[in-house]
This record gives sequence, C-alpha cells and structure tokens, in this order.
Amino acid sequence: MLITDERIDEGKPFDWGRASKDYAKYRDIYPPVFYQKIADRQLCVHGQHVLDIGTGTGVLPRNMYHFGANWTGTDISEKQIEQAKILSVKNNMNIDFIVSASEKINFPYKSFEVITACQCFWYFKHDILIPKLANILKDDGKLLILYMAWLPFEDTIAGESEKLVLKYNPEWSGAGETRKPIYIPEITYQYFELIEHEEYDLNVHFTRESWHGRMKACRGIGASLNNREISAWEKEHIALLEKIAPRDFDILHYAALAVLQKK
Repeated sequence: MLITDERIDEGKPFDWGRASKDYAKYRDIYPPVFYQKIADRQLCVHGQHVLDIGTGTGVLPRNMYHFGANWTGTDISEKQIEQAKILSVKNNMNIDFIVSASEKINFPYKSFEVITACQCFWYFKHDILIPKLANILKDDGKLLILYMAWLPFEDTIAGESEKLVLKYNPEWSGAGETRKPIYIPEITYQYFELIEHEEYDLNVHFTRESWHGRMKACRGIGASLNNREISAWEKEHIALLEKIAPRDFDILHYAALAVLQKK
C-alpha cells in the first residue's frame, strides 16, 4: 500500500510491502535486553491480552511470545502481515494478525490490558488513534511505545551507510538520530498519563550481509526507491562495506521506551 505523508520524507511516497521479504529477513534485530525490559515491567506477559499496532512482520509479538501473553497484531500493509503469518506459523505461534490501518481498528470496548507500538508511533494520525486506543484498553491499561535506532554520529559504519541512503534519497527523514525520549503528541495526555520512560545504549551485532540487508529494508531504500535505484545503491553499499567494515561487527544503537497508563 502506497503511503504519502507530508510529515515523513517531505511527502515522498513509500510502500512497506515492497520491502516485506527483506524486512522479514533482516529487521528482526532487537537484542534480548530490549524484550526483557518489557517483561521486567510486567507488560506483555502471561494472562494479558496485547494488541501490537503497526506490527509489520510481527517482530514484537513473535519475540515476546514465550512470555505468555495473548497477542494480536495489526498493520496497514497486506504484504507485511503475510510475512508475519508465515513466520508465526513456521515457529508454531498462535498470533492473530489482521490487515488494518491503526486508525481503523475495530475491537470491543476494554479488550486489551496492553497496547504496543514498536518503531511506528510517528506514522499515525494521533487525533483519531489515541481516543480509540483508550477505548479498547481496560481500566488502568498500558500503552507501551518502543523505539531503537543506530547512532550515525558515533558509529562510523552506520554514519557512512546513512550518507549513502541520503545520496539516493535526499528526502529521507530517518537520518541523523540522536538519543532522546520518545516523542508523545500532546493529545495523548488527554487520555493517558506518562508513568515511565527509559533511554539506553546497546550494541547490535551484524555481518556485512545482514547490515546491508538491514539498510536495504529501511524506508529510505527498499520502501521508496525503484528497482533500478535500489540495484545501484546495493552495488555501492556492498563496495562501501568491503572498504570500511570487518566481516562481523557491532553497530551502536540507542533504545527508548515510554509507558503510559490509561486515565
């Protein structure tokens, strides 16, 4: 599904479905600590019904599955959900995946103890979404917002790879990340109270192949460029990595979470 949003990439259209196979293969990269910090807060654990909006290929539900929650995942992209279903069946996981824009989800009143949004919260129309999330959360239910990004000004490989994305897609607004708390739109506070946030550094391990795949599966390349542009970028990126990267390496990232409670 082609998406155009003036807030993102200066309105340049993108379609996550074009990157779904690479996304499924290369973007399941969060280290165990990322998930353990969630479970340590007694979120997404046994006995809870959890909705993951913007689920993509179901990375969060699949990696949190062993903590025992009952998961539902929704995403606007049919191809992303297709990959999510393939991977969950392959791993014998009973997760309900639904194709839907988050603003159009339709669940009964007070259906979930927890709603999660991982790597996607800025995409939504919050004036529509936030009241809907409050409606389908149970009393004292939690909204958990999650994010992780490489640090291009501190990690040379990440920084040089990012420059190459910008060479091919100057409108890409995913560049230049620095450590900061997750942005929460003002309307959220009409329905939720921020009870906790945390930002922390972590290293993510890659090979040249997996880092190349991770970069190709970003919005600035796989979801936005045409096949000719992607092919040209790939050749240049592979050559770049052969020059600056060992076969195995870590990329410095920071992660952030925000826990909000329904008022």
